[in-house]
Amino acid sequence: MKLLLIGTALLAFVLAGCADPATETATPAAVVALEPLDAPADFRGTWVLNTDRGENLGMMKAVNETIVATQTADQITFDMTDVFAGMTTERTIVYDLNGAVMPNKAAMGAQSETVSTWDADKLVTIWTEEGAIAGTETQRTETRWLSDAGKTLTVSMARGDNPPIVFVFEKAE
Repeated sequence: MKLLLIGTALLAFVLAGCADPATETATPAAVVALEPLDAPADFRGTWVLNTDRGENLGMMKAVNETIVATQTADQITFDMTDVFAGMTTERTIVYDLNGAVMPNKAAMGAQSETVSTWDADKLVTIWTEEGAIAGTETQRTETRWLSDAGKTLTVSMARGDNPPIVFVFEKAE
């Protein structure tokens, strides 16, 4: 039981924010026509986590994650399905691609604010939420980029001076 609780807490720390899936509806990427975007990178599609290619994953190597990404010129939405320790979790996060503050919920439900900006063709998002000590805030930086001719999506998550946790996703064909 302790291992499950620790694993669940670790999952909450590592994974990106979440929204209430009961209030969100997703359009499968296969249904959306992929018209050209005026954006530095096009993250649209279905992405499957390959934990063998990640870094500093620890217990997160046991996560199976699939992301369906939809994107417009102004927003990107990640509909995520995770299977961890026999439990399936679905969540949605939405980033504004023009730098506006967006409310998103962290994996354990804490309200967070996200601000996304482009750094060349990388999407950099700062997550800010209330800290464990009253009156404090915590921040983490999430950076996403494509490689291998758009077939690999890498997500680096860093908090403070800790080494980043790196997730590598492969585009589903």
